[in-house]
Amino acid sequence: MGVSTNSSELEHQMHSYHAATSTLFQKLDREAVLLNLHTEQYFGLDPVGTRMWQVLAETNSLDKTVQTVLGEFEVDEARLRQDLAELVAKLVEKGLLVAKVVQPDGTLQ
Repeated sequence: MGVSTNSSELEHQMHSYHAATSTLFQKLDREAVLLNLHTEQYFGLDPVGTRMWQVLAETNSLDKTVQTVLGEFEVDEARLRQDLAELVAKLVEKGLLVAKVVQPDGTLQ
């Protein structure tokens, strides 16, 4: 069962985010590249995008990622949330990130 990547729908449901098993992450100084080993598509990340990926990979949570990145970069919270939502939607679309719905009992769908 797939999860919609519509950004407005992502905002209204609780999700847990995980790197796809086929995703390779390689940090290059402050930037990084993500590679889908199955499709051989890659996606470059700037320093802020790299940090978003690292925190999201650790926490699996958009809210926790926003709070952490806000403390590290001078950025408006609304802008950060918008940028993160757009990044997540792109990564899910490219098969680099998996979004799972968190059920009320805490299980993942």
